[in-house]
Parts: sequence; structure tokens; C-alpha cells
Amino acid sequence: MHSIETRLKELMLASLAGDARSYGVLLSDVAKHLRYYFLRRLADAHKGDADDLVQETLMALHTRRATYEVDRPFTAWLHAIARYKLIDHFRRNRIRATVPLDDVEDLFAQDQSDAAADRMDVQRLLQSAPEKTRDLIYRTRIEGQSIAEVAQSTGLSETSVKVSIHRGIRAITARLKGAANDDK
Repeated sequence: MHSIETRLKELMLASLAGDARSYGVLLSDVAKHLRYYFLRRLADAHKGDADDLVQETLMALHTRRATYEVDRPFTAWLHAIARYKLIDHFRRNRIRATVPLDDVEDLFAQDQSDAAADRMDVQRLLQSAPEKTRDLIYRTRIEGQSIAEVAQSTGLSETSVKVSIHRGIRAITARLKGAANDDK
């Protein structure tokens, strides 16, 4: 089973390669997600504007699709476009809006150096695990694959995957605790 990110990104990449059918499926799938996104954020008096916002966002996706960086998450790119369309809608209609708590972090610029340092720390920690375990942890905890997907692709049982991941994380945690005690 694919995650939404994986599915939409695959459709976007195929459409950028010229696959018209994938592009149609992408727009249809994205429209459903966008409608829900806008309905959650619009006051009852403006719920009727959701379809217009979906269309505006789809048009922006179409006109800006060449700017999509294929090594980046598709849903984050799409979310940024949708958020700007929503903000434009609020400004155009002079709507005073409060931002739902799940969007608060989007208001602030994020310092990417912390994220890069975190990724390096995670990679360094994973390097201390055996290769097989490292791969299983990475695929399930970082990439978001399910235990069943990983088990099927590796030929291991789901129980073996779970046990390996658990032991690997436990070993990494023990190393971290040991390092923390050494620093005291």
C-alpha cells in the first residue's frame, strides 16, 4: 500500500515525463485532498468558496509544475501553493481568519540547518546499527513504509521485521544513553 505522498509524487513524476493519463489521475486525486483542506479552513459562511479555491490551486499547480523539484516531497510543495491561495482568498475578501493549530508552524520560516543537522544525526545513529537492521529502520521509520510492505520486499516475515527493528532501536537507544552518561 502506497502512502499519499508516494502515490502523488509518482503521478507527478510520470506526468512531468509526459504521461497524460497520470496527470489526469493526479489532478483528480489532488482535487479531493484540496477540497477537504479548504473546507476545514473556511468558516461556514465561506464554505462555498472551497471549489473555487480548489480550481485556483489546480491552475497554479498546472502553471508551476515545471518548478517542482523532483527530489522534494510533492505534498509539501502542493501544500505551500494551497496555503498561498487560501491567504490570497482571505485578503481578497477581507476575511479576518485565525489559523488552525495544525498550520501554525507554516507561518514561521524554518531554519533548514537544524533539519539538516537532525538528518545527519539520524544517519550517524543508523550507521551504528547492522546494515540489515539499519535498512529496516530507515524504510519503516523514515520512509514510512508499512511492516507488511518491508516484509514482502525483503522476504522476511512481519514478525522478523518487527523484532529486528525493535532490537535495532533498543541498541541505538542504549548507545545514546551511554553517550549521555559519558557527557555528565
